[in-house]
Amino acid sequence: MNKSINHGFDGLLIVVEGTDGAGKSTHVNMLAQYIKDKCYGCTVSEWKTSRLISGVINEAKERNMLNTTTFSLLYAADYTDRLENEIIPALKAGFVVLMDRYIYTAYVRDSVRGHDINWVKNLYSFAPKPDLVFYLDVPVETLIKRLIAKNGALDYFESGRDIGLSTDIYKSFEIYQKRCLDEYKKLIKEYGFVKIDGTQDISEIHNQMKLKVDELLETI
Repeated sequence: MNKSINHGFDGLLIVVEGTDGAGKSTHVNMLAQYIKDKCYGCTVSEWKTSRLISGVINEAKERNMLNTTTFSLLYAADYTDRLENEIIPALKAGFVVLMDRYIYTAYVRDSVRGHDINWVKNLYSFAPKPDLVFYLDVPVETLIKRLIAKNGALDYFESGRDIGLSTDIYKSFEIYQKRCLDEYKKLIKEYGFVKIDGTQDISEIHNQMKLKVDELLETI
């Protein structure tokens, strides 16, 4: 088994990125099943799921207690806990680790909330480099329709209401998500994301992802 040149572990680290409503969870779950069906060990780690930290974040959000720096540091703590207890052990064991969002989500959200991007990158400087990053590109108009259809309303933080973009939640969502999309555009080139049109049929997106994943699986 060859060690990854990106992070030095036996397994593979694959990320699916995109803004809220882009379809990340759907495709992470589909890829996980595909990889398992090919008889590879596979595990999934999702954004804000640390057993130690996620409850703290949820409570702080409900009580509207998060300022920009606290927001950044709590999410970094959540990632760190998952990295030490889930991600690295799985990579050492030779598993394929699928990430539903990665540190790039923090780069985008934290910079949109006013932090210098270099400060955020330094905060996550210990993070292993992924072997592959998919980016699901979906326009704001489609995102808002998807999220309303799914949840019946727009989320306070997904709409950027916590940073006072607009008193109108729909306008706030549009401004916030467009700023997030602008930040992702910068990262696509910098980190070599595989950009995929997220408005395509689910099966077509999955097929494109499978081709790239198959290439990687041949290396382990």
